[in-house]
Amino acid sequence: MSLEGIKQVTEAEEMTQRRKAEAQAQAKKTVSDARRAGEAALAAARGEAEAKAAQFMKEAEEKASKQAETVVEETKRSCDALRKAAGGRMAEASALIVRRVVNV
Repeated sequence: MSLEGIKQVTEAEEMTQRRKAEAQAQAKKTVSDARRAGEAALAAARGEAEAKAAQFMKEAEEKASKQAETVVEETKRSCDALRKAAGGRMAEASALIVRRVVNV
């Protein structure tokens, strides 16, 4: 083989090595970019999910608070009705007690 042929083969091998190294570097960069993009998408999705969860919690707390207020109001009305009914029977109960004590 002539010196020129050996030189061409050597240059071709070197070019092949450079292209291979460039392709490997590009592949690593592509993988790295994809990983970063995936992590960014995951972080965005996580942030969105946390925001939705916070909104759901806020809505649930507001609903629970309104429901608690309703229950408290109903309980107050029931207690007032019981007090009123008991107050109406107070005179009758007092008279009954006095009769039993006096008749004993």
